[in-house]
Amino acid sequence: MAYSIKKAAVLGSGVMGSGIAAHLANIGIPTLLLDIAPKELTAEEQAKGLTLEHPVVRNRFAQGAMQKLLKQKPAPLSSKQNLALITPGNFEDDLEKLKDVDWIIEVVVENLAIKKSLYEKIDAVRTAGTIITSNTSGISINAMAEGRSEDFQKHFLGTHFFNPPRYLKLLEVIPANTTAPEVVAFMREFGEDVLGKGVVIAKDTPNFIANRIGTYGLLVTMREMQERGYSIGEVDSVTGPLIGRPKSATFRTLDVVGLDTFAHVAKNVYDNTTGEEQQVFAESAVVKKMIDNGWLGAKSGQGFFLKQGKEILELNLQTFEYESVKKLKTPSMEMAKQARGLANKVKTLVYANDRVGELLWNVFAPTLIYSAQLHGEIADDIVAIDNAMKWGFGWAQGPFEMWDAIGVKDSVAKMEAEGREVPAFVKGLLEKGFDTFYSEIDGDLAFYNGTEYEKVPTNPKVIDLKRYKKKHGVIKSNTGASLIDLGDGIALLEFHSQSNAIGLDIIQMLNFAIDEVEANYKGLVIGNQGKNFCVGANLGMILMEAQDDNIFELDFVVSAFQKAMRRIKYCTKPVVAAPFQMALGGGAEVCLPAAHIQASAETYMGLVEVGVGLIPGGGGNIGLYQKFLKGLPNGVEIDYQAIATKVFETIAMAKVSTSGEEARENNFLNFADGISVNADHQLYDAKQAALALYETGYTAPLKQKVKVVGAPGYATLLLGAQGMFQSGYISEHDLKIAKKLAYVIAGGLVPYGTEVTEEYLLNLEKEAFLQLVADPKSQMRMQHMLVKGKPLRN
Repeated sequence: MAYSIKKAAVLGSGVMGSGIAAHLANIGIPTLLLDIAPKELTAEEQAKGLTLEHPVVRNRFAQGAMQKLLKQKPAPLSSKQNLALITPGNFEDDLEKLKDVDWIIEVVVENLAIKKSLYEKIDAVRTAGTIITSNTSGISINAMAEGRSEDFQKHFLGTHFFNPPRYLKLLEVIPANTTAPEVVAFMREFGEDVLGKGVVIAKDTPNFIANRIGTYGLLVTMREMQERGYSIGEVDSVTGPLIGRPKSATFRTLDVVGLDTFAHVAKNVYDNTTGEEQQVFAESAVVKKMIDNGWLGAKSGQGFFLKQGKEILELNLQTFEYESVKKLKTPSMEMAKQARGLANKVKTLVYANDRVGELLWNVFAPTLIYSAQLHGEIADDIVAIDNAMKWGFGWAQGPFEMWDAIGVKDSVAKMEAEGREVPAFVKGLLEKGFDTFYSEIDGDLAFYNGTEYEKVPTNPKVIDLKRYKKKHGVIKSNTGASLIDLGDGIALLEFHSQSNAIGLDIIQMLNFAIDEVEANYKGLVIGNQGKNFCVGANLGMILMEAQDDNIFELDFVVSAFQKAMRRIKYCTKPVVAAPFQMALGGGAEVCLPAAHIQASAETYMGLVEVGVGLIPGGGGNIGLYQKFLKGLPNGVEIDYQAIATKVFETIAMAKVSTSGEEARENNFLNFADGISVNADHQLYDAKQAALALYETGYTAPLKQKVKVVGAPGYATLLLGAQGMFQSGYISEHDLKIAKKLAYVIAGGLVPYGTEVTEEYLLNLEKEAFLQLVADPKSQMRMQHMLVKGKPLRN
């Protein structure tokens, strides 16, 4: 049968259950959120005269969880409006409603008996063909399926989300022995294409893939620290970004996860394994003592770290007192920082003959061996294991990629010299004359399957630009950007300057791209796969020119930027911008004139120039104003003052969206623009959008005059700013910036309703921008941002 999920139900409204419900609501799936009905009233409910039969009381847990979604940070909801898609209920009154949903997700307490009892009730009410999954982090999927109807068992499997569900990419899909293959295939595709996840198929083993290896690695690190006398801070100083791991490194990660949760996950493996492996997962005396003390980490206010005022302290495991954080500093760390690429950095550190090398080798070696021992047991291939660790734990390299980085041959020789037992899977690789787990076949990534190399299967919607360029080359490139032929008549302009900041090199490539596309292509996508889409113009260059009083040069740069943005807007072929993560300042200005924006679900977009003492200079002011106007239906009476005020507030307050959805609410996107839930599919989606525009007969917009609010509107815009200045909320320089911004948005001191050209507005913008750039106080703000990374209020 063909499956589709139009409506879902989440059973269990704890942090994880409500987070999954929020993620489903974010992608537009109406979701029932059910929990137990309370057995007694709260004092507040009694005071209101409510009874245990009142719906408000009976749905208290689910309703309370929904309210928490609005306050949690990071926000589980991409827009507060999405809460309307979640309906609260309880297991006693609302299980009948499960007959109307397509997917039931169980997220109740990790207790097999409780889960099985709930499944019995679900089995009695669900419609045949409804998919049922458990979000368990380690209970056997097969054990949970026992005793259920044949149709239930056929449609039952594990779907293990990682917390928080909105932000963490990994979804482990765990079939039971009875799960129909077509159900597994559907959930994999649905997980990737609709939920936007990185899906790995895991086997029904304790803690599945990521938690099994991740917990092992954390425990081995803790053992190493205690045996060799490292401090908590010293370990965290080398097990974070230096080796391609998250900033939270080892012990801050444990504090975030919660020591009680960590102990529970470890115990699950301990209870289900034997021998040496079991001993690694044995209860830690340190963790037990901390749990007994109530020091559970972030949730209890202290764990391995404690924040006192502005100072962060680390726990001394000998004295159990908190003290100043220590960090390791060795020559190998300095050498690693100079090395190019993560693989070379890690190799430098792991083989270093110092305390850092000793620590990392003694953590890496057992973790790599353990990962290889589990190959075939927890997953069918190394790709699933590597992806699980990258997507679930934020590792830049999975275990087998890491092994390739440090050299399989050299590391195995060292392991064996130390008496470590290297798994046959690894020795087999070397015996066949291979020396890496990953290779290439016809320019595509391939992996070692235990016998030979085979291509890594990929979703056709995933475009890996690094590999694509290696295989297909580029049309033209300079230091800031490259133009690439994406196939099917679509070209891609990729930024790759430092931080993807816009300078003359990018402007030059943008002009070349427009010329090339107008002559030879159907459309252009502006996108990349850097850390952020674009954090704005090259601020360092702007400040340097301003301090040298080189306003003529800056005038040239601003004019060139404005012209390039207009070329995007009036290109005869459709231009699609694909922003993701941070698209700030100039990054937002590149998107606003595009024929279509294909944003990522996690797009943080805003015109933030006031934070560095400036206003947008690349057409952002008029761009946002026109985006507002474009979003209005034809024939309605337009309140230009209301629109000018909204644009002024958005720019003056440097509002940045917290999601793609919120970027739409802030009018950086309109109703026709798209949002890609899976970031890996964004370039594919943008390419399809460009093709669709071309195929439906795209024509460039006509140049039209713009109606502005003029002198009376300027006075209105400034009222609020002057009030804030008089109340002491903003400085004199803030007011100066606000006046310049208001003047530009109002269109100068012309009569209300005057129609002006875009060129006129862009000249006003450029003039205001250059006046502010020359101001010493703005220059101080730019300097502060470049040095400290945060705004200065002067």
